[in-house]
Amino acid sequence: MFNKVILVGYLTRDPELRYTSNDIAFGRFTVAVNRTYHNQDGEREADFINIVAWRKLAENCVNFTRKGSMVLIEGRIQTRNYENDEGQKRYVTEVVADNVRFLKSPNNQNSKLKTPTFDDPFGKFDDPFDLPEDKIPF
Repeated sequence: MFNKVILVGYLTRDPELRYTSNDIAFGRFTVAVNRTYHNQDGEREADFINIVAWRKLAENCVNFTRKGSMVLIEGRIQTRNYENDEGQKRYVTEVVADNVRFLKSPNNQNSKLKTPTFDDPFGKFDDPFDLPEDKIPF
């Protein structure tokens, strides 16, 4: 059996962080993913997909994304059910994120996003170097 989802889309709202009764962090947000075709009016439609992230990934999503952020999500589809207040059984289908890559922040000067900083473990790569033609493998 295989259950793998890869999505690229834009957050439709800020991620929401909550905690279980055992103090485990989880976040929920919705991603709009454009369809590859246009409708009869020539407009592109989108699917709105519910995402759940757990633990540190959920905290990172809340800290580094917001409405309008472009993300790549790798995960799996999960279905669950529950009873609402009227006793009716409801079904939910969502993507449980295993990995979220932050591709693009919204263009807003008043962003609440934290900017992650990374040390480059490989140093500077834009220095030119000479490679003799006899050392090129093709």
